[in-house]
Amino acid sequence: MSEVFQRTARLLRDAYSKGPVPPLREYLEPTDAAGAYAVQEINTRFWKGQGRRIVGRKAGLTAKAVQKQLGVDQPDFGVLFEDMRVADGGMLDPALCLQPKAEAEIAFVLAADLPSAETTPTAAAAAVATVHAAIEIVDSRIADWKITFADTVADNGSSAFFVLADEGKPLSGLDLWTAGMVMQVNGETVSLGAGAAALGHPLNAAAWLARTLAGRGEPLKAGDILLAGALGPMVALQPGDHVRAVVGGIGECSFTYARA
Repeated sequence: MSEVFQRTARLLRDAYSKGPVPPLREYLEPTDAAGAYAVQEINTRFWKGQGRRIVGRKAGLTAKAVQKQLGVDQPDFGVLFEDMRVADGGMLDPALCLQPKAEAEIAFVLAADLPSAETTPTAAAAAVATVHAAIEIVDSRIADWKITFADTVADNGSSAFFVLADEGKPLSGLDLWTAGMVMQVNGETVSLGAGAAALGHPLNAAAWLARTLAGRGEPLKAGDILLAGALGPMVALQPGDHVRAVVGGIGECSFTYARA
């Protein structure tokens, strides 16, 4: 079986440069979480061996509607590497993407480790250093985004790049639950949402990530960046697009999808 996982991992790695591959039905059952995370872990180890540095994790499938669409009742996660970060106000070269979409999120930077497999939202909150507006640029190595739960998990949570607002705020006094989100592309509003969209509260997503990763022996550490999940619908990107996300009370960030 591990040989199948190795082959699947290689297929996904190659897709970054060679283009999207068909859904992974031949290798993974659509709801095979264990197999999909095994494939993700193979590629994570490979990329770490290539010198890439992990700076955090992303929570995905945090909206009930998206879970329902993929026939699952749980979120998923992917690994954030340092080279996935796009500077706030910076540029993202379209040549680095296959079929990207942008979604606005709330992100946390941790001040303390979260080693417990029983981490509560309250405990997660106590570990937060700063809260940021963020944009995740998701992408899929699966053709036409025809993904199952296993497809997206194996494909590192369909992750690609992320933007974090330069300015973060302390958690104290912020209302993350009702925080309204507006995302604009080229000045036009394309997505609306609120903090409650991320597993009912962004701190629920942070606690889920902490519990899940601690249970896998890979606990979140001080300094890690956590993307807590989309606050509204994702939007496909076209070269030249300028994307701006504003999260009420927290801040804003932006990037341009164009060659520098």
